[in-house]
Parts: sequence; C-alpha cells; structure tokens
Amino acid sequence: MWIARPIYEVLPYVYMVVGAVLLGFAWFSSALPGVLLGLGSLSMLAGIVIWLRRKDYRTRQAEYNSRSLDD
Repeated sequence: MWIARPIYEVLPYVYMVVGAVLLGFAWFSSALPGVLLGLGSLSMLAGIVIWLRRKDYRTRQAEYNSRSLDD
C-alpha cells in the first residue's frame, strides 16, 4: 500500500491531534468519557510510536553507506 508523501509525513501529527481532541472531549463530556479517554489515548500513542519509529529509521539510514557492496 502506497500513501502520497505529504499525507505520509502528516499522518502521525494527525493521530496526535485527533487524540488530543478526544482527550479534551473526554475531559468535558459527561457521556462516555471512558470510551473517549481510551480512544484518545490510543490515538496519541499511535501517533507518538509512528513518529519515533520514523525518526529512528531515518537516523539509522543516515549512518549506513548507501553505495552498493559491488562498487
């Protein structure tokens, strides 16, 4: 599955913003605060995990020589 680069780059931030909004709704909502709290926490966690994994991948790729072994 291929995702366009602009969407791919923004996706973790979208997850974190949606999570923050859901956590805010859970704080002020009287209907289903537990569900909103759970979904908001999961969304925030997903955004942070994706962001950290991308950061780690890019750091590790920069450490290796990109030339072929045959060169």
